[in-house]
Amino acid sequence: MNTIEEIAHLLKNAKSAVIYTHMRPDGDTLGCGMALHRALCCLGVRCEAVCESFVPPKLGFLGGMREIRQRPTLSPDVVIAVDTSDLPRLGALEEDFRMRAKRAVSVNIDHHISNTRYAKYNFVRDRASNAENVLALIEELGVPVEGEIAAFLLLGMVTDSGVFSHSDVNGDTLRAAAKAVDGGGDLAATVYESVKRQTKARAMLYAETVGKLRYLLDDRLAVAIVSFEQLARLGLDSDATEGIVDFALTVDCVEVSASLFEMKRGQYKVSLRSKRTDVNAVARTFGGGGHVHASGCMLFGELEEVVDKLRYAVYQHMEDA
Repeated sequence: MNTIEEIAHLLKNAKSAVIYTHMRPDGDTLGCGMALHRALCCLGVRCEAVCESFVPPKLGFLGGMREIRQRPTLSPDVVIAVDTSDLPRLGALEEDFRMRAKRAVSVNIDHHISNTRYAKYNFVRDRASNAENVLALIEELGVPVEGEIAAFLLLGMVTDSGVFSHSDVNGDTLRAAAKAVDGGGDLAATVYESVKRQTKARAMLYAETVGKLRYLLDDRLAVAIVSFEQLARLGLDSDATEGIVDFALTVDCVEVSASLFEMKRGQYKVSLRSKRTDVNAVARTFGGGGHVHASGCMLFGELEEVVDKLRYAVYQHMEDA
């Protein structure tokens, strides 16, 4: 693995860069992308941040998010993927990254233990949020963590750490967050806008879904199911499902929480959270990955078949199974 110092030296000498964020973007990938974008602009590097998807409305409260493009226009010296464990996570931009990486130096900055080290320069360090890694890079670049940079980094830390409540949050996380707040990041506004605020329709979805949780494996596994029909009926987009998976972990007996979002008939996006179980290992069973206590994957088949596959995989990886 490369060091932050090596990557900072590379970026200081770049003339142009494209920063790639992952599909179905969250606050961490977008916050990292825009914070690094602003830092490189401060150094005189021409750069763009790109994402195959539109920015979810709840993350658009930071005005700079409107600058994120859906495709690059530059022919860069450097291509950078942030918060992206493997190239397929770039979605429709995967081939674009591969193509540009043939002519440019590729960089991968991530915090997922499942990362495949797909770039020429890789910095992968397990942290509660990738924003902590990008903050370290920006400091090594010599750019002050203040203003918009601080706000974007704080967004990444807040959203990926579960508002500093996940088990992988430690003193380093809180010290990084303190730097972002000292630099001008508004913690109260960031938490409200990115985590708490919701429409009436989203509140109805949440109530419907958690009211129909399925409890399996002697109540140690809880499964929330969101159908495409529900979203259509309530006039919601897929980003409305964010956070639903976290509810069941507040139930004493639940060890693993899973949410199944029906993307289309026969295809489900699975989000996994746990108190002890290695859900990264569960997700890897189906070609996914992430963190030990927070991971995701795709499952295919009819609903009951998918639930049964998931139930068995979780059972296989529970410590006391």
